[in-house]
Amino acid sequence: MTANPYTAPAATVADPAAPQGKFIPGGRTVAAGRGWSWIAQGWDLFKRQPGLWIGITITLFVILFALGLIPLLGPLANAVLWPVLSAGLLLGCRALAEGGSLEFGHLFAGFRERFGTLIAVGAISFAISFAIGMLVAVVMGIGIFTMFGGGPGPGASPEALMTVMLAVLVMFALLLPLMMALWFAPALVVFHDRGPVEAMQESFAGCLKNIVPFLVYGLIGLVFAILASIPIGLGWLLLGPVLIGSLFASYRDIYLES
Repeated sequence: MTANPYTAPAATVADPAAPQGKFIPGGRTVAAGRGWSWIAQGWDLFKRQPGLWIGITITLFVILFALGLIPLLGPLANAVLWPVLSAGLLLGCRALAEGGSLEFGHLFAGFRERFGTLIAVGAISFAISFAIGMLVAVVMGIGIFTMFGGGPGPGASPEALMTVMLAVLVMFALLLPLMMALWFAPALVVFHDRGPVEAMQESFAGCLKNIVPFLVYGLIGLVFAILASIPIGLGWLLLGPVLIGSLFASYRDIYLES
C-alpha cells in the first residue's frame, strides 16, 4: 500500500540546517573530561583533510591581518566579520562530521547563511568590548595621572598602582562573560536560526553550565598554544583548525542530544 505523501510525519523532524540530534535550548551540563574530548574530536576533524585545513587557515590569517591594517576601521572589521567567518568554518565541520567533505568555500559560507544576524552578533560584541575598553582606559588614565601628574615625586604611589592593576582585572572580568556569550553564538545562529541577542544569551548559558569542562579545555588549550607559538607560530597552522573543530565538538556535545 502506498503511503500518503501528504500525511504529517509521526516523529519530530530535526532542523535540516543543524547537525543530527535534538536541540537543547540553553545547553546541558557535561562531564569535566569532555574538555579534552572536544580537542580530540577537533584533531579528528583536522586529520580528515589536513592540507585543505592548513590552506584555509593561512587564508583566514591573511584576511584578518589585512583587515587589521586598515586605520581605525580594522579592529571593527575584524570583530564584525569574525562570527561570519567562524560560522562558515563550523558549516565545514558539520560537513566533515556527517561524512561529507570540507571545501575551501566553507570559509565564506557565512556570507550566504544568516549573514545579517552574524554581522549583528559581531557588531554587538564590538560595541560591548569597546565600552569595556573605554571604561578601563578612563580608570587607567586616572591612575596614570595620579602616578605622574601629582608632582615631581620619586615614584608612583601604591594607591595609583593599585588603581591601574584593578582596572586591568576589571577588564578581564568583564571580557570573560562577553567571550562566553560569543563562543557558541555563530553556531546557534547558523544551525538553529537564533537571533543575535538570543544566540548570545544561550551561548552564555551553555558556557556557564560547563565551567569545569571549559577550565579543563582552557588549560590544555593554553599548553598547546604555547607549544604552537614556539616555532615562530607555525604550530598555529595545525592548532587553529583543531580549535575550530573543538568548538564544533563542544557545541554538539552541549546543545544536541543524540
